[in-house]
Amino acid sequence: MSFLVIKAYLKLIQFDLYLGRGNFAALYNEVRKHPVGKSAACPEMVGRICAAVDMACIWYWKEALCLQRSAATVCLLKRHGVRAQMVIGAQHIPFKAHAWVEVDGRVVNDRSYTPNMYGVLDRC
Repeated sequence: MSFLVIKAYLKLIQFDLYLGRGNFAALYNEVRKHPVGKSAACPEMVGRICAAVDMACIWYWKEALCLQRSAATVCLLKRHGVRAQMVIGAQHIPFKAHAWVEVDGRVVNDRSYTPNMYGVLDRC
């Protein structure tokens, strides 16, 4: 198991604790205010981090929600110098909310057509 997968797993735990306490504001602020690393990210870093979060989700003891998974992904990407955004969207009928990660307007941790299915509520 790589060090990146361990960091992703720890982020999943952190955000699970926020959500378990009903503290969406803390999760939101952590993602929004997470600093972008000063070093330039190598081109394959986005794929490596998304794969590490996917692997961490496989080993996580319960299902990781899209919000938790996306928050962890954004924080890791930012730490490695990638300007990423967590996007929260909703569908009206039937009501569904969803979160995903975008880098330069491109979805990186979900299906590319996800933004077409949900109206964007916020980007952080």
